[in-house]
Amino acid sequence: MPVITTIEDLHRIYRRRVPKMFYDYCETGSWTEQTFRDNSSDFAKIRLRQRVAVDMEGRSTATRMIGQDVAMPVALAPVGLTGMQAADGEIKAARAAEKFGVPFTLSTMSICSIEDVAAHTEKPFWFQLYVMRDQDYLANLIERARAANCSALVLTLDLQILGQRHKDLKNGLSAPPKMTLPTMANLATKWGWGLEMLQTKRRFFGNIIGHAKGVTDASSLVDWTAGNFDPRLDWSQVKKLKEDWGGKLILKGILDAEDARRALDVGADAIVVSNHGGRQLDGALSSIRALPSILRAVGDQIEVHVDGGIRSGQDVLKAVALGAKGTYIGRAFIYGLGAMGEAGVTRALEVIHKELDTTMALCGRKTIAGLDRDILLVPKDFEGDWV
Repeated sequence: MPVITTIEDLHRIYRRRVPKMFYDYCETGSWTEQTFRDNSSDFAKIRLRQRVAVDMEGRSTATRMIGQDVAMPVALAPVGLTGMQAADGEIKAARAAEKFGVPFTLSTMSICSIEDVAAHTEKPFWFQLYVMRDQDYLANLIERARAANCSALVLTLDLQILGQRHKDLKNGLSAPPKMTLPTMANLATKWGWGLEMLQTKRRFFGNIIGHAKGVTDASSLVDWTAGNFDPRLDWSQVKKLKEDWGGKLILKGILDAEDARRALDVGADAIVVSNHGGRQLDGALSSIRALPSILRAVGDQIEVHVDGGIRSGQDVLKAVALGAKGTYIGRAFIYGLGAMGEAGVTRALEVIHKELDTTMALCGRKTIAGLDRDILLVPKDFEGDWV
């Protein structure tokens, strides 16, 4: 096994191993990709205060997210097509998260179904929901999540209209993928990935095929998905979904203070400050820049989480020190999954945990609860002086 000391180490292996079509799906943003880039680069603008001669024995990164004990304030974000990054990818990632002691979030657009993941794990996981026009399918999907004992519903609010991602269009990414000559030539070079995919029956969207009306195979899936993301989603529907679900509800895609206050009104348990990894509204603020204003708007009335651009334990520490109660990693765990399967996801979590623990100690803190803005050096213009 290669020596892995950073998430970038996993990224390099991932890029070599996974077909370009699926690598680009993960490693892309919408339009000019400005927000995609800012999500990561803005973390680097925040510096840390080193503190010394502090007793660092007995440190702990353990905390809680929506009342659930976690080994560190990190959850695996919902990522569509995870099962195409590695065979049975959602199952492998869920098992790694469960063993490490952090939440795993299954995407509606997963390859492995809710039932698949539930059958291969022992503890409850979270389920991410897209609101679809097909109300019967939507109601059934919520019931399936409840039957699988999912402990939280993560409702994504920022995908009513799909942002354009140039690489996906040029690669012919669809269901099923368009087999152009360049695509076939690239697939032929990824024999390790291909051999694994040949050994699994899970190659298409398991939460949709056989569950949505008229969707029985990959070809019938194309038209259904193209017209089923519901652009009519509004706050009244969010409130109704909260009532229908009856359990913990996390609202993902909050990037504005006013929307954060609306989340309070519908009774959400947590919000995720998120721009969909820079894959939707290009030109929006990075999540870490948007976080402080949202925290000022809602205070401690609701649990605030953040995703987007997190590639290290230091990024996790910075987000938590600013006031977030939890963070989500997407690309960081996908790099590990595509590179080395379940072991790669575990290694990604180990890298982030090690960086978080060491940095916390060098900043003079022993617990997650002890992290605060006092350990950060934030530029005066970090949030921007917008008019």
